[in-house]
Order: sequence, then structure tokens, then C-alpha cells
Amino acid sequence: MARYTGPSTKIARKFGEAIFGSDKYFEKRNYPPGQHGPARKRARKSTDYGSQLKEKQKVKYMYGVLERQFRNTYNKASRMAGQKGENLLILLESRLDNIVYRLGLAPTRAAARQLVLHCHITLNGSVCNIPSAQVKQGDMVAVRQRSKSMEVIQNSVASATRYSWLEFDAKALEGKFLNVPVRAEIPENINEQLIVDLYSK
Repeated sequence: MARYTGPSTKIARKFGEAIFGSDKYFEKRNYPPGQHGPARKRARKSTDYGSQLKEKQKVKYMYGVLERQFRNTYNKASRMAGQKGENLLILLESRLDNIVYRLGLAPTRAAARQLVLHCHITLNGSVCNIPSAQVKQGDMVAVRQRSKSMEVIQNSVASATRYSWLEFDAKALEGKFLNVPVRAEIPENINEQLIVDLYSK
């Protein structure tokens, strides 16, 4: 269960946006990392390949997926009907850890992943500790009974954003995956076509 465990703010500064969620340190220094970050006058012109690679890396960090798993997800998206880029985002959005995050049960995807790994989350009534598990339309995701009083969950639910493709019961701390989101409903700043172009080479 490999995952990125390095500095998150440095990566966010590299991409110029808070891709890991709210970050007060990024807000203070929202310029590229390094000795010459704030005064960089001669920024190197990015090539097409460089832009495509950067976009892929951003999405991998954003959803907490490493290269092999990301490539496998892209290959699966390629075999689905419809646009490859949109299918890729739908598969990433359908991961259990992302659904936990979207339901507002965790403040970040990393925190959602930890809740899943530590067996605090149930999928259709059974404990599931696999963050990459694909949630299907109609599936129920809930907090395990003995974990409902956890402070991190209560605080997160109180300040959560709600999404139209998910139904959430704040009292029972459970949600339903109503339908697959369309691209316009996914709020992340991603140019998925760049990733398709990269893998199409």
C-alpha cells in the first residue's frame, strides 16, 4: 500500500495550487519552492511534453495514487465507452477514499485514506479497508458504529461541502453514491486531455 509521504506544501507550491486541500502554509508562500522561488524572472518555457507530464503528476498527487496504479486506472478508462479523460476522472472519483472525502467524513483525501485503512468505514454494511475499492451506483458508505464519535469525523462533517451525485445523512453518518458524476460536477482544476495526449504517444 505505497503512497506519497513527503512534504505536501512543497508539492502544492510546485503546481501553484493547494492540491492537497486547505493549506495555511501554501497561502503564506504561494510561489515555487527553492532559493529563487519568489524572484524567478526567467521561468523556463514548458514544452508540450512537460505540460502533459506536470498535469499527470498533479492528478496523481491530488488523488494519492502512484504511477503503476494510475496507469492501470487509465488503461481501464481507455476500455470504457466515452471519452478517456472523463472516464479516468470518474474512476478516480469513484474510489472509496475519495467518496469518504467527498461525503465530508474527512478533511482531506489523505485523512480519508487513513480512516479506510484503520477500518472506520463500511461499504454496503461491511468493513472495507481498501482505499482504492471502486464504489458503484447505489452503494452505501458509512462510518462504523464504534467510530462515529471520533472528533476528526464530527469536525469534518460540520464544515463539509455537499455534492449532487452523493446523498448524505449527517445524523447517521452514512451516504449513498447516487450516480456517476459528469465532468462539470467535478470541481478539481484538471485538464484531463493533457493526460490522454501523454499516454497516447
